[in-house]
Amino acid sequence: MRSRTVPGACRRALPAVLSVGVLALAACGSPAAGGGGGAGAAGTPRSGGTLTYAVGTDVLCADPQQAGNGDELAAARGLVDSLTAHDPDSGKQVPWLASSWEVGEGARSFTFHLRTGVTFSDGTPLDAQVVKGNFDNVAKLGAHAVQATSYLAGYRGTTVVDPQTVRIDFDQPNAKFLEGTSSPSLGLVATATLAKPAADRCSEGVIGSGPFTLERFTRNQQVVEVPRKDYAWAAANAAHQGPAYLSSLVFKVVPQDGVRSGGLRSGQFDAIGAVGPQDRQPLRAAGYQLLTRAVPGLVYSLNVNVSRPATADPAVRTALRLALDRQQIVDTVLGDGSKAATSVLASTTPGYTDLGPKLAADPAGAARLLDGAGWTKGPDGVRTKDGTRLSLVAVWFGGAGPVQTSLELAQQQLKSVGVELTLRPIAIAQAIATFKAGDYDLIDGQGSNADPDILRTYYNPQGLNVVRLPAGPLQDLLNSQATEADPAARAQQVGKAQQQLVDDGYAIPLYEATGVIGLAPRVHGVSFDAASRPQFHDAWLS
Repeated sequence: MRSRTVPGACRRALPAVLSVGVLALAACGSPAAGGGGGAGAAGTPRSGGTLTYAVGTDVLCADPQQAGNGDELAAARGLVDSLTAHDPDSGKQVPWLASSWEVGEGARSFTFHLRTGVTFSDGTPLDAQVVKGNFDNVAKLGAHAVQATSYLAGYRGTTVVDPQTVRIDFDQPNAKFLEGTSSPSLGLVATATLAKPAADRCSEGVIGSGPFTLERFTRNQQVVEVPRKDYAWAAANAAHQGPAYLSSLVFKVVPQDGVRSGGLRSGQFDAIGAVGPQDRQPLRAAGYQLLTRAVPGLVYSLNVNVSRPATADPAVRTALRLALDRQQIVDTVLGDGSKAATSVLASTTPGYTDLGPKLAADPAGAARLLDGAGWTKGPDGVRTKDGTRLSLVAVWFGGAGPVQTSLELAQQQLKSVGVELTLRPIAIAQAIATFKAGDYDLIDGQGSNADPDILRTYYNPQGLNVVRLPAGPLQDLLNSQATEADPAARAQQVGKAQQQLVDDGYAIPLYEATGVIGLAPRVHGVSFDAASRPQFHDAWLS
């Protein structure tokens, strides 16, 4: 299939993300709640000025192919371009460094026709040989590039068809590869960068073809970028094709919510990511713009370890789902801009299926179900069965904040139906070890990705398998969708997988991860890709 070019201006939805900022397209109309439209539109874009954006997560690596968290990818996005862009309005892939492409039968091969006239910031041209070098190099990076290599499952190799045409082949169908070509994780770098050791690329940055170049990088402190004056090859859905308007772009690492909010108010920052619930209304009342968008991928869910005695009981898993009042959690803890989960996948994820009715709160129904399954309330209100207390351990990652508070409210809701929930915080660095050990009944978590294959990563025995399931029908579905070349058939399989996760109680969705971004009135034109990562090529300051 050959791609179609999409007009440039005013094509982007205006999402926000976990830890990144946002905004309005100039001259695209007034703000629209929850998605398209813009914010802060203020006439003709002007050049100049420094935009300082405060992020909440450590930035350890300046190489997008090795970046591991959303803020690292946000900072690296402007340094590299991708073969395609994923348009958040249409949900389609649109041209970027590739002017068109064909997908071979069965999604085992992808042929890209490269845009002419593109150069990297060291002056070397983009051609098919450089693209081949990039994909071969990503495959060799392996564990250094977890996200990038995940898009290359079954990678056989890349063939230079001619100087401007390249074909990437896989041993098996790879349904998510085309989405991967829009990600900064597969952003293209110059040959000089490919020759560097992986560690040097992280610490020194990369040579890309993007609208910005790296001027200075201090790990866990800041990233400073400056524009390329000769840039002229933005994605088809960008508001303009020429150089960035900003004279510099600065990412500051500021972990504390209150410090970021205070810095926005004082003028120290022009935009901040991850605005906390307590800061939203005060900022809005003071005239600052707030934008929100559900982050695509997995919603925050309590994933159930079915290998444990109590949670092996399907009645217990279903009762947990019915006992939880998601809307109360949103209204009480998360505030405006947040949404109760209506599936395992966020509503902004391709292949999302609305399962809202299955997730309606019904504590009375949960109590009846537990009664019928032989779980009776003891003197302290906790249910028992055959001498076993219905006492569950839930682990979660990170420090105090909305995640902890939401779990504490869920703890109260479950207590009302006779389920005792103990919360155990775990350091994020221990996540993989925790998954492997399985020493938990429930595990709270969320994962960001613009492709529904993230389900396979979390719920497959060959992946993280947080629910400790053996091979079976769910895994067959998840493996099948990953190699399904027909988009309609794949969407059907993804929908069935979501239903099975909810119906069988393997995942108990709570709420969507929501980006809430604050920015000063003088900021315009910041936009995001379909994965809710910010792009600053069109940003400008009034």
